[in-house]
Amino acid sequence: MPKPFQPLRLSAVDPDDLQPISAALQDAIAQLGDFEFSRRKREFTLALNRYRWEAGGRKQRVRTGLQFAQVSEARSQNIRQGAQDAVVNLLSIAFEGRDEPAGEIVMIFSGGGELRLRVECIDAVMVDVSEPWPAASRPAHETGQEPEQET
Repeated sequence: MPKPFQPLRLSAVDPDDLQPISAALQDAIAQLGDFEFSRRKREFTLALNRYRWEAGGRKQRVRTGLQFAQVSEARSQNIRQGAQDAVVNLLSIAFEGRDEPAGEIVMIFSGGGELRLRVECIDAVMVDVSEPWPAASRPAHETGQEPEQET
């Protein structure tokens, strides 16, 4: 009998802490309308449908929230601004910076999209916010296929 669902909760305060968040969110699917940057609060928040790699072979997704604090700037490249319904596939999250703790959170999306958040320091929280549901398929990369487009 499968174990009851335990929501995943992760936080990051340094570059090493971002690695498990990046791994958990690999192949997460999101709509651009679910991205929000608050200059006043200095926060960037995303809602994503995360593939549950830890589900023991079961094909599942779960709704997940990701928030970065201490954000002074958000820039994107090859992401359609204003296309609220556009779907993106997150591939990785990393930190780049020579002036630690300040630097940039870099999110890479399939198709060459990139989102860069200028931060004073790394302050991130990721939390599953729904029960899982069946996924149509498991994301694949080895054959050159793009990750799935389901939501």
